[in-house]
Amino acid sequence: MPSTIIIADDHPLFRGALRQAVLGMEGEPDVVEAGDFEAARAAAGAHPNADLMLLDLAMPGVSGLSGLIALRAEFQSLPVVIVSASDDPSTIRRALDLGASGFISKSASIEDIREGIRSVLDGNIYTPGGYVRAPEQDSEVADLIARLRTLTPQQSRVLAMLAEGLLNKQIAYELGVSEATIKAHVSAILLKLNVDSRTQAVIQLGKIGGAQAAA
Repeated sequence: MPSTIIIADDHPLFRGALRQAVLGMEGEPDVVEAGDFEAARAAAGAHPNADLMLLDLAMPGVSGLSGLIALRAEFQSLPVVIVSASDDPSTIRRALDLGASGFISKSASIEDIREGIRSVLDGNIYTPGGYVRAPEQDSEVADLIARLRTLTPQQSRVLAMLAEGLLNKQIAYELGVSEATIKAHVSAILLKLNVDSRTQAVIQLGKIGGAQAAA
């Protein structure tokens, strides 16, 4: 049975390059394409048995690593590999710390892209050649990532929606729960992140490249 790979990138040319890389692999994987974050979420929901998602960090509908946080919360069994032109060691480390199964640079060759996909499909964590993992230099960011990892999947989803600027009632509608439940989640998020307001929570998320301060 061929594997299914979701390609989520808003640039048609690069999406096409990724598609070419995937379709040239053994086993002829099925490819599902998404041009913005909502389409990526919809694709993951429509293909619950997908084997892998290749996710661009900068797409309409989401900013930076908040998209990774949201997808890892909602689709916990779907490995997500970040594909980005921002391939500095800090971005790679933070993506891995927040649950990415690998990181592929947009400057990688087609064969390197295929190698990364194969590696993750085999159950490994893939990073670009030459990447050396080093401790987080920013103690504030290290503390924030540790706090983010204490959030439950539902709390992570709520935080990502806060970063999109959604109101409690909008989040409640999207998640199919009561507004009171969302208020409880928000209170728990603020407590875990050690902040006093929704706006501060979104600003904190922005410190890891996770969101614009848009609340």
